[in-house]
Order: sequence, then C-alpha cells, then structure tokens
Amino acid sequence: GCLPAPEVLHASRWVGVAPERGHRLRAPRPTMPAGPLRRVGALVLGGGVSGLAALRALVEGGIDDAQLLELDDAVGGNSRGHALAGSGCPMGAHYLPVPSAAAPEVREWLQQIGLLRMTAAGLQPDERHLCHAPQERLFIDGAWQDGLLPSAEGRPATLAQYRRFAQAVAEAQRALPFAMPTTGLAWQPGHAALDAQRFDQWLQAQGLDDSRLLGHLDYCCRDDYGAGVASVSAWAGLHYFASRHGFAAPGDEVAERDAVFTWPEGNAFLVRALAQPLAERVHAGRSVLAVEAGRHAVQVLAWNEAQGAPERWQAERVVVALPLHAAVRLVQGLDAPRQRALRETAQATRHAPWLVANLQLDAWPLARTGAPLAWDNVPFQLAGRSPMLGYVNARHQSLRTDAAAAPPVITAYLALPEAERGRLLSGSAADWTTEVLAHLAPLHPDLAQRLRQAELTRWGHAMAIPAPGVAGQPARRALRESAGRVAFVHSDLAGYSVFEEAFTLGTRTGRALARLR
Repeated sequence: GCLPAPEVLHASRWVGVAPERGHRLRAPRPTMPAGPLRRVGALVLGGGVSGLAALRALVEGGIDDAQLLELDDAVGGNSRGHALAGSGCPMGAHYLPVPSAAAPEVREWLQQIGLLRMTAAGLQPDERHLCHAPQERLFIDGAWQDGLLPSAEGRPATLAQYRRFAQAVAEAQRALPFAMPTTGLAWQPGHAALDAQRFDQWLQAQGLDDSRLLGHLDYCCRDDYGAGVASVSAWAGLHYFASRHGFAAPGDEVAERDAVFTWPEGNAFLVRALAQPLAERVHAGRSVLAVEAGRHAVQVLAWNEAQGAPERWQAERVVVALPLHAAVRLVQGLDAPRQRALRETAQATRHAPWLVANLQLDAWPLARTGAPLAWDNVPFQLAGRSPMLGYVNARHQSLRTDAAAAPPVITAYLALPEAERGRLLSGSAADWTTEVLAHLAPLHPDLAQRLRQAELTRWGHAMAIPAPGVAGQPARRALRESAGRVAFVHSDLAGYSVFEEAFTLGTRTGRALARLR
C-alpha cells in the first residue's frame, strides 16, 4: 500500500536553549534594586567551556567562594548534549581532536580525567574514546567514498591543485607559527597580511580554483567556523590546516587520519567531567541583567528564572564568559580604554547561526552504493551552495551490545547564513524538520518515511566567524590579555569557537586572577 505523507509519521519539537532568556538583554538596562546582597570572592558569568574552565582554575587557585551564574538550565554552551530513544546525542560540538603539545592546559586536564595516559611511548589517548572506524565518508557523484576529500581519480587537474594547496599550507607552516590554541602565540606581520584578506581571494590569487578543492575547503570552514571561504579570512582558512595536520593530497599521505575523541552525546561528555566537581558552585537559570564595575567590587544583577525574582551579587572579581554581543550590553564601569576595546571588539564580531537536528528513525534508510555508514557522513557541495554539513551517526560510538538493535539516531548540522537568524527564531520545528529532510534527501530518498521523532536545537549565535581583521584585531587581543576586576574569557576573544581556545583562555585567566589575591 501507499505510505502516508511524511508529516504524519513524525513529531518535531525544539529542545535546549530558550532564546527568550537571552533576549531579555534587549530591554532597557535595569537599575540595581535594593534587597539582599550575596558577597563572593569571584563570580563567573556564563557556563560554557570557557566559564567552567575559569571556575575550575579559580577554585584550584584557592578562591573557595567562587561561584558561577548560567542563563540556561544546564551548563555547557554549544557543547551541550541531549538524549533521544535511549541514545546520547549532541546538541552542538561533537568531537575534540587529540590535542598537541601546543595545548598544555587541555592535555593536563585530559590526563586528570583519564582520556590521556603517560606511557613509555609518551602521552597516549585512551583508545576506547577515540572515533571508531569507519570515521568519515563523502557523498559525491551519486555514491559514497571513504574520507572527506573528494576523489581526484581521473582528474589530473584536481590532483595538481590539491598538491599546490598542500605545498602552500606547508610553506605557511614553515614561515609562521600556527598553533591551536592561539592564546599566547606571537602575532606576526605575516599573520596580519593573511588576516586582512578573505580566504577565497587568497585562493584565487594562488590560482586555486578547482571546484572540488573549493568545495572541500568551504566545507572545512563552515564546519569549524560556521561560514565558508567567501566569509572567513585567509588566516582562518590556513590556520584550520596549519595548526593541526597540514593538508595531504591523495597518494601523498604519510600520517594516519586525525585521531579525535568523540562520544554519543558529543562534547557533553567533556562538559560533564568539567562541571561535576563544581556542581555546588553552579547556579543555573540565572539571566545576568547588569554588571557594574566599581573601584572596590563588582555589582551583578541577575534574574532567577525559577523564582521569577532579581538577585544581587557582589564579587571582588568577575569573569565574563559571555558572547561579546551580550557582554557589551551588560558590562559598565570599566576604565575608558577597556570599555572602548569591548565596544570595538563586539562591533567587529559576527556570529553564525546553527541548527542541530537529532532525528530518530525506525530503521536505517536504504543504503547508497560505495563506502559504508561512518561516524561522519557528509554530502559534497559546491562552495556557497548549501548550509547542510551532513550528519553524525549518534550510535557509532556506543559500546552497548544492543546498540545495533536500537532505533537509529542521526544528528544533522546546518551552518546557516547570518541572514537566516530571524527565520531560525520564527520558524516552527516542523518546518525546519522538513527543510533538514529536503537537504538529506539526495543521500537517503526514503529518510522522511523512516523518521519518527525530530528534536531540534537552534543556536542564534552559535560561534564567532573569523572574518578578515577579526583574529588580529588589536582591541580583541587587548581585551583577552588584560584582567582588572573584570576579565573576559569567551572563545569570541579568539575570533572563532573551538574547545581548545575556550578551555585555555578560561584556565589561564582563572589562574591569573587566583594569583592576584
């Protein structure tokens, strides 16, 4: 018989962040009310990775009364997790590359929680938490291929451009320091020259115009930065490769594919490990409404969501782990140069909106030919053509013996153009589910019939876009490196959003503030 129309087969709903809480900042700035005042040594505003790392460093540094206020009902920022059909699944970030020696704070913490272990051969990752094979596949020319770099087989011109780009990345690595995180890295004139131009313009100047190369680089930038080669700087485009593994053309590969940590719930695994020891200090459901820096203390006004009432806090030091567009509306009373730096940095920071769709299926869709189901499953797109980044198999990392029998859950990612932010806020979950299914239909034509439940998370300001001039902006660097009574630690200060930047900046700033006492 005929299958019913797809819309009657599934239910869709929004989960996760509540936009109306953040939008309270659009109202006029309130005055500090009278009433009870809670005094603490240090107060962290924002429970994303940078805020949690700062709180941990403050506590370890001896500030016993350090506390944290978080807008949402759960901490983690865009590394939060979810559960669907008995399976953990991510609401945002879903992996962490095994960090290099350039990220000592991250490595030290991963050792503490058992993900890295010192052996006779050096620091080694716990293989149970590394991404299982097969890791990645790409849908191109009507079939799946292993790996994400489009095949150059029978395409000598494409292969030649892959090799030229690999050479350009290697030359950049020799000429300039690239590292993840960038915190503490000396910014040189060569970095500034790359940061001043768009990545697509730089590629054009190098004569790199092959559609497969550009489609791949556009995907890499949208995946890490939320925006493609026509939006990010040439520094950001090269940093993606030069700070990690370089770029290998087919046939030239010497190293294995990047080792990454990942879990069914994505980076929520890391958030849980970071937040659990700090649980009694975390106050969720608190919307910060005003921050007033004074000569002897900082006053903070927050709204307690559960009680529907304001709260007054006073701290010797405040760590602002909030996105810059929020921080600039909240923080007053800084000295003139820092207030100006905050304003300039916020004005220069654009944010990418994201949609993350967790889809529960009743069975796997029909398989296309080629490489088998992998952890990361990506459709090839020509540069600038589609916001769809593909999907992650949320059951891929499950160690449960019944995982194969459980209903499939996939996590689809859309990195949307900035102009779509309003539609993301106003559109219904059902309409967005229909859009996600349309993007995935070329990969799985029967996906709509398989879908039973769709739980969607929208991030209006998911991550900072490293557009030209952002990473090297003097005001941004000044804000990142100075710490008075009010310090700033959000990954926006790196100009792009990754775990290593947020964790390192939070940890270093927390340690520096603890030493000042």
